[in-house]
Amino acid sequence: MKAYITIVSLVLAFATASAQGPLQLSMQQALDLAARQSYQVQVSEIEAQKARERIKEVTAMGLPQINGSVSLQNYIDVPTQVVPNFFGGDPELIEVQFGVPWTANAGVRLDQLIFDGSYLLGLKAAQEVRKQSDEDLERTIRDAKVQAAKAYYGVLAADEGARIMNESLPLLERSVNEIQVMANNGFVESIDVDRLQIELMQARDRKLVFERQAELARNFLRFVLGVPTGTPIELTDELDMLIESPAESALDNEPLLLEKHVEHRMASTMLRVQTLQMRAGRAAFLPSLGGFFAHQQQWNAIDLEPFNGPIPWFPATLWGVNLNIPIFSSGQRGSKLQQAKLGLAQAEVNLEATEERLRLEHLQRQNDLLTARDLYQSEKERMELAKNIWERTSLKFTEGLSSSFELTQEHGNFLMAQQTYIQSIVTLLQARADMRKALDMY
Repeated sequence: MKAYITIVSLVLAFATASAQGPLQLSMQQALDLAARQSYQVQVSEIEAQKARERIKEVTAMGLPQINGSVSLQNYIDVPTQVVPNFFGGDPELIEVQFGVPWTANAGVRLDQLIFDGSYLLGLKAAQEVRKQSDEDLERTIRDAKVQAAKAYYGVLAADEGARIMNESLPLLERSVNEIQVMANNGFVESIDVDRLQIELMQARDRKLVFERQAELARNFLRFVLGVPTGTPIELTDELDMLIESPAESALDNEPLLLEKHVEHRMASTMLRVQTLQMRAGRAAFLPSLGGFFAHQQQWNAIDLEPFNGPIPWFPATLWGVNLNIPIFSSGQRGSKLQQAKLGLAQAEVNLEATEERLRLEHLQRQNDLLTARDLYQSEKERMELAKNIWERTSLKFTEGLSSSFELTQEHGNFLMAQQTYIQSIVTLLQARADMRKALDMY
């Protein structure tokens, strides 16, 4: 019910925000929002709650258990038995009924576990399982933040591509208009006009592609954040600020702290769980002791008058203990213990493999980040050079010092440089997101 109210409140908040204006988000706000209400996080939070309830269930198994029972029986035909005539004389056998038509019972019983080694170890294992579910929630929140960061970066990169294309369009449109005038006056051929018209159409198409990519990225960001479809979103962080951020630029020098990494902690928790399961397998060979107390009221009569009739209710009260001693299980308990030992060995291997995998992933992400940073710098310089060459070629073309073929060729190079530059931005920012994930720094 609490989760339902929270979701309804969020929907109403987004509806209010939509009525007042777009939802404005910085990068940090987007990460916090994903950590609170991403669909994956919501599912993982429910799993964590289930683990907490499981602990309560296991704990209650060792606490007093009280159960009551009430029964009412009516013999339509009271059972009849034939017995020897103990009065003597004839007949030799007589028919007797040792019951009455109506019987009622009401009782209460208390059971208490006094000692069970498996229960004590199971309680400890349940605590570890709860810790494991909390760590799984932590990992899910981290993954949701990684997705949110990449989606945020994707929107900014697509917007940047559209902006760059929009800046280059006026110069190309002016060149097309100028060459159209020159063609009308007979100074150039119509094929020169067609070449530039094709370049202009390609530039406009490229701008449209970037704009649509930005909208698709916004839709994915809404999904990652758990925001209703159609909610207007405005990103407040600038792309250049995120690229030049000192904290982001220094990620490649951050050390890997294995003991604090959530995946390493999950593997360690699994090792402890398997250790407790093995100990529980050994405890299964020990006796278990329990006690009980029971009280019962019984009523029997010919007529159905349990409360106002002449026959009273008769009490019965008892207590006792039960000692369960395992003697022989045809190897069942031994097989379970052996499986627990194998599970422990498997958990030990998994912990070692997790450590090596995290080290390898850190080195790989570090290499990817350094490569992406170098490529970004070179692609940025390449795009600036291609832009300068195209602008100079356009000026030379208007002065009659360059052909339309050279102009279209240089503009094509500029378009290609723009595309690779935007891709280098995406690669760099995603490499940083992956590096933060490898370092578990979200």
